[in-house]
Amino acid sequence: MRKKTLMIHGGISRDEQTGAVSIPVSHASTFKQNGVGNFKYEYARTGNPTREALEAIIRDLEGGVAGFAFSSGMAAISAVMHLFKGGDHIILTDDVYGGTFRLATKILNRYQIDVSFVDTSDAEQVRKAIQSNTKAIYIETPTNPLLKVTNIREIAAIAKENDLLVIVDNTFATPYWQNPLELGADIVLHSATKYLGGHSDVVAGVAVVGSDRLARELHFIQNSVGAVLGPDDSWLLIRGIKTLAIRMEEIEANTKAIAEFLQEHPKVRRVFYPGFPTHIGHEVHKSQACGFGGMISFDVGSGELAEQVLAKTKIFTLAESLGAVESLISLPAKMTHASIPKERREQLGITDGLIRISVGIEDVQDLIEDLKTALDS
Repeated sequence: MRKKTLMIHGGISRDEQTGAVSIPVSHASTFKQNGVGNFKYEYARTGNPTREALEAIIRDLEGGVAGFAFSSGMAAISAVMHLFKGGDHIILTDDVYGGTFRLATKILNRYQIDVSFVDTSDAEQVRKAIQSNTKAIYIETPTNPLLKVTNIREIAAIAKENDLLVIVDNTFATPYWQNPLELGADIVLHSATKYLGGHSDVVAGVAVVGSDRLARELHFIQNSVGAVLGPDDSWLLIRGIKTLAIRMEEIEANTKAIAEFLQEHPKVRRVFYPGFPTHIGHEVHKSQACGFGGMISFDVGSGELAEQVLAKTKIFTLAESLGAVESLISLPAKMTHASIPKERREQLGITDGLIRISVGIEDVQDLIEDLKTALDS
């Protein structure tokens, strides 16, 4: 099946007992056994019919062996990090989501897991960062918020040479535009709160693995640590995924038009958008993804002006998160990436004047006029 069809009919798309085309929400916490050890479901933390249907569809969309649903994107990332032990070393993309940075620098270090932040768009830097105890390379592509692009195939080749895992946060690209497992990655992660849910009504995370070994290990971790997604939220995600393709196509068209407007505005110093041929990594992204997504970052030169812009928008909502049907606007330095020290942010280019927008499915002319009014005033 092609992706649009797979989003509707992939995984477990109907209830076999009743024929219902919408998977029922199963609130059961435990299940009757037909004799000791003879059961389909044992306990809801270990397995739940609604969550299983979600895990099956995300598995199919990413082309993996097994999918896993967690109570948040950070819960999914944390579960994957439980694959490692004290003394291990992990290479991470330098321009990584603030929550991932916080986990790596404030939590993993408590367990003696060492991390190095590297510009993974430069393969040579990745090679130089590999140590004798390195176990994995963790990348975001495109990154949050500067939309840097990493060549997944190239990183996967380096990892294979050194017997390392490749973990890809695919939140920005979505499985509609990009499938890292097909490019050589071992694990794919999503903050499903974002594009997969798409309606700002659920907090969730998912992971998909490309091997039976990783499937067994991650299932053991999911069951042992217990940060599983509940049945109601699982159902919301299933429903959200059904419209992912049409949402991403509309968002893609809106984003391109807005990026072109911003590039021409005199108060905008720089626009970060992988759809521009001038964007570093544009050709690489084209080679591994089918679309450029719905995220744009742009620098207006100062934190004062940035906050004025955010205060003036009416249709763009000042809020955390991204990937929803409504357009959102934020200031990474003081919001999503505030946990990263200021000097580190400045080294990366996350300035006080950097604004990030998540483009929704509103009329694009309304969105452009909203930004124009805010910038001009």
